[in-house]
Amino acid sequence: MQPLSIGEFSRMTHLSVRTLRRYHEAGLLVPATVDPATGYRYYAGDQIPTAQVIHRLRELDVPLAAVRRILDAPDPGSRGDLVAQHLHHLEAELDRTRAAVRSLRRLLAPEPAPVAVEVRSVPATRVAAVEADLGTDDVLSWYAGAMAELDAALPALPGPPGGVYDNALFEVGRGHVLVHRPVDDAPRTGRVHPVELPAVELAVATHVGDHDDIEVTYGEVGSWVVANALQVAGPVRETYLVGPRDTDDAAAWRTEIGWPVFSVAPVAGQSSSGRTS
Repeated sequence: MQPLSIGEFSRMTHLSVRTLRRYHEAGLLVPATVDPATGYRYYAGDQIPTAQVIHRLRELDVPLAAVRRILDAPDPGSRGDLVAQHLHHLEAELDRTRAAVRSLRRLLAPEPAPVAVEVRSVPATRVAAVEADLGTDDVLSWYAGAMAELDAALPALPGPPGGVYDNALFEVGRGHVLVHRPVDDAPRTGRVHPVELPAVELAVATHVGDHDDIEVTYGEVGSWVVANALQVAGPVRETYLVGPRDTDDAAAWRTEIGWPVFSVAPVAGQSSSGRTS
């Protein structure tokens, strides 16, 4: 078959000459021959499908190193697995983008609906817990495993689960996390063990829906705390009144966010019991 000049190959593959040179330098798409005298690159017709695969992978933002691994895979199954991994990564990025858009729409709404906040006295509570020191990126996967372990140890226990999240988790990206279910006599099995959560005064609000924009509700609780001259006094508590363990309908999820605060006097709009009017 007649060799193709780099210009001809460029027109056939919709890859610019500059891009083809870069792929050659990266070892992704090496010309069939290079004239030793002129340095001109020549390609074979059977390299067109490979060039098209590279083009599509790069359109999906697959890094060059990952493209190389895909091309070097020993069989179609291995190549398919590598592509599937990247597609999963893209889907996760898309979910994060959609979540950011929802948060921005909520934040930029001309008159966002106010979040009702109440101050609630919570007594010391005995719970069955699983806890660990974690980085922010590890919390979700760890939570799923920890909650599954709690459910297995306490299969018929009523009452919503909850979590306690160290301030350092938000401030420096790593901190102590504890998930729990309320029970007077907690077992000791696997990672599950009894813990007594101390009594606390909480500024509480309910986040409605999935957790993609939960930071907006956090911010609204924080603003309320500041506006009422209160001081945060400990790790944040969350209570999962309704969540993915209860229903697949994210719109039905309800998460209570509780900011521990110093002892407070009644404030405007709040009764002596601590509830907002």
